[in-house]
Amino acid sequence: MATIFSKIIAGELPSHKIAENDRFFAFLDINPLVVGHTLVVPKQEVDYIFDMEDKDLADMHLFAKRIALAIEKAIPCKRVGVAVMGLEVPHAHIHLIPIQNEADMIISNPKLKLSADKLAEIASKIKEKL
Repeated sequence: MATIFSKIIAGELPSHKIAENDRFFAFLDINPLVVGHTLVVPKQEVDYIFDMEDKDLADMHLFAKRIALAIEKAIPCKRVGVAVMGLEVPHAHIHLIPIQNEADMIISNPKLKLSADKLAEIASKIKEKL
């Protein structure tokens, strides 16, 4: 059964896409910890990130780096934090989270409720910086 991320990649579910190539897809988290919280996923379904082939894992991080640098330019933050939890969705993914301090990375923090229009605006700002 396809994961929610595979359905997003296939266009079966809506998303606020930041970027994609033939192997990876980046989109805004619809339940973000902070403005600009982005997910990077491989297009191939792999449940656990460390089950990925070494080259794919390395390439995914390089793809994520490009997105993180655009986030830093678009969203006021001190850094872009990186988190890999792997429990929420059985599809490998990297969280890119613009942070001011370590507390911004606590995954159990309350999530923001942003409108579709606001998410589209944020995605547009990040894409402009790619």
